[in-house]
Amino acid sequence: MTIQEVELNPCFLTPERVQPEYPLLVYLPGMDGTGQLLRSQTVGLETGFDVRSLALPRKGLNTWDALTKSVLDLIDGELEKSSQRAVYLCGESFGGCLAMKVAIQAPHLFKRIILINPASSFQLRPWLSWASQLTYLVPTGLYDIGALGLLPFLASLSRISRSDRHDLLKTMRSVPAETVLWRLSLLREFHLDEEKLGHLTQPVLLIAGGSDRLLPSVTEVKRIGNILPNNKIVVLPHCGHACLLEQDTNLYEILEANDFLESKADTGRVKK
Repeated sequence: MTIQEVELNPCFLTPERVQPEYPLLVYLPGMDGTGQLLRSQTVGLETGFDVRSLALPRKGLNTWDALTKSVLDLIDGELEKSSQRAVYLCGESFGGCLAMKVAIQAPHLFKRIILINPASSFQLRPWLSWASQLTYLVPTGLYDIGALGLLPFLASLSRISRSDRHDLLKTMRSVPAETVLWRLSLLREFHLDEEKLGHLTQPVLLIAGGSDRLLPSVTEVKRIGNILPNNKIVVLPHCGHACLLEQDTNLYEILEANDFLESKADTGRVKK
């Protein structure tokens, strides 16, 4: 996928190793929207999945509805190539909110769903919601400094390699201030029909960082767990918000340990 294509429209980043015989795992990223930060997990996930990571245009100011449609169109495009395989939907932070929107819109597409520190808890941090509205007053030139100050809240830095810390900061700084403000506004206004969410019958794995300093993720996955009829909660006690970057976190092993993997023979979609 070229840089120009990413800048124009949401797209899937495709790894060098394409495995159409495996279930499709669609990853929806956090606020950065680049999809690049999944790479530390990709090798492990490729043990059993054909991985696609959503990348959003840096200057894209799409609504939740538009983002949902884009994701579903991209998934349909993948399934046109191999229609009979199972689809796993995985959303982290901002992407966790988007994943719930996508799943409600087309529940028949997904065999299993994974939500990691979903940012649907944003409204449970009144000070964060209030502060995000004041960011309109911050000069663009100060965003680099703000990104650096936010790092300890985003991640347990001692558990992330130096190169991954650098990549995280670089990725945060790559998103224009206008886009950050727009995505924060989406989180402030995020609303989900809990009745429709409760109609999702496929297995859902809810993962929370027990040391998340940015959002009350443990509280949030428990709340969501009370709505979903078929879920399992996993709390990673020492992990922060950006837990997939932490060296001791292996998403594939977490799925395996919680019986969230299927045999390769079972690749059908969820029945309508």
